[in-house]
Amino acid sequence: MTSMQGNLVDIRARRIYPAEVEIDNGRITRITEVAGPVNGYILPGFVDAHVHVESSMLIPSEFARLAVLHGTVATVSDPHEIGNVLGVEGVEFMIANGKKTPFHFFFGAPSCVPATVFETAGAAIDAAQVEALLQKPEVLYLSEMMNFPGVLNGDPEVMAKIAHAHRLGKPVDGHAPGLRGEEARRYIAAGISTDHECFTAEEALDKLKHGMKILIREGSAAKNFEALIGLMHEHHDQMMFCSDDKHPDSLVEGHINQLCARAVAKGIDVFKVLQAACVNPVEHYKLPIGRLRTGDAADLIVVEDLKDFRVLQTWLNGKLVAENGRTLIPSVKEERPNQFRCTAKKPEDLAVPATDEELWVIVAEDGQLITGKERMKGKVENGRFVPDTARDLLKIAVVNRYKDAPPAAGWITNFGLKRGAIAGSVAHDSHNIVAVGTNDADLCAAINLVIEARGGVSLADGETTNVLPLPVAGIMTDADAYETAEAYARIDAQAKALGSTLAAPYMTLSFMALLVIPHLKMSDLGLFDGDAFRLVGR
Repeated sequence: MTSMQGNLVDIRARRIYPAEVEIDNGRITRITEVAGPVNGYILPGFVDAHVHVESSMLIPSEFARLAVLHGTVATVSDPHEIGNVLGVEGVEFMIANGKKTPFHFFFGAPSCVPATVFETAGAAIDAAQVEALLQKPEVLYLSEMMNFPGVLNGDPEVMAKIAHAHRLGKPVDGHAPGLRGEEARRYIAAGISTDHECFTAEEALDKLKHGMKILIREGSAAKNFEALIGLMHEHHDQMMFCSDDKHPDSLVEGHINQLCARAVAKGIDVFKVLQAACVNPVEHYKLPIGRLRTGDAADLIVVEDLKDFRVLQTWLNGKLVAENGRTLIPSVKEERPNQFRCTAKKPEDLAVPATDEELWVIVAEDGQLITGKERMKGKVENGRFVPDTARDLLKIAVVNRYKDAPPAAGWITNFGLKRGAIAGSVAHDSHNIVAVGTNDADLCAAINLVIEARGGVSLADGETTNVLPLPVAGIMTDADAYETAEAYARIDAQAKALGSTLAAPYMTLSFMALLVIPHLKMSDLGLFDGDAFRLVGR
């Protein structure tokens, strides 16, 4: 038997009192009020209500080792990324690896694999496979339904996937950036319960009034906290926190605990904040984890105070898994499933013949997945369009990783590189190779580093090169989480030294091939207009 004393935070009763919590065989056997004073605050653990674990570049077992440092005890995890590479086999890999740790991973059945027909993915997951996944006890929901046009138009395959989830009593996650008014109402009426893509308070309010739950997302690239946090004063019962995508160096620094601290600093009532962080995800997704009640599994955390939320201890099923910034979860050995079939490219493969037309240019937005689009006059040398660093007009290329095919090349601004190139096979949603550079030689060198490693993020600047290998599906590594975070921080700093002013250049790069987010993106098949939902010329 184990016991601990602290100020127990009863979120539902809105009460804090000194208590002793007794734990036996992994469960809370008694909670007794005691005479104070006592140190620390005992809370139910934090839940990330929507995350792609793959975007941490860590396999689940390594992700868990870092997440528990910050009081996270569970994630609502969408294995959409590995699903696009390996299909159902990839989802099963995530489930199996997650079970090798005490951490609570709750996975969804990917709803949109492939995400669109305008890119090359490594696999497809149809309605029958979705139904089979939803029948697994570890799969608790239908992952984000990105194909909102399919919902609005009643696409039979889309509606079948939603129907399977409803029949099995499992919620359906949404993904509808910018959808407003009658179209938002119809999307929600199809039985879609959440959205994490709102980037304005007005959009979130439009969806809240139709009964949708809104997730405040603050990841390594997409940051919507400032735009949405004010809504928590009145709508805390319909809101949750999520990271969506979290790179390893960011995960070392903090997780949901950081959002709690920022929310309290904004003047949000602490009980409302903790309801969003600890209670709402558990109730919405019916997560089988403890909620700090007698008889519950002992999934709880101890924090120093209710201002900074510095985590002193994290407990999972009555086992101490992190203490004072040190993880107690060991690494595990794992297989490395992958699918990488393309071969090295040559600089001339990336050449773009000049024409009299102006160029369509992707406008990257720091801290957002959404991009702008504009027309710019191209710079011409030797009959070819070339990058123009003086105007921050850089070349973007996407290379099919699943077979040898001609690369697609286009143009991008706001990346800020003054020399060299960066590349990566973490490229939502299909995880082909995406690269941005100032010249074709470095661009090709960065791409070939990723191909040689069978996945990774890379950098090339003349004779200087670096690559962080990601041998698991080309998007994750089974290496030690701390070492991976350090390696990623180094290559991230190198990318910024090339001139990039983006807060997270590799994370932003990874979303430049995300076709389901407007306005202009690049796939391995060419430039894609998200508003018209079609491939367009340069």
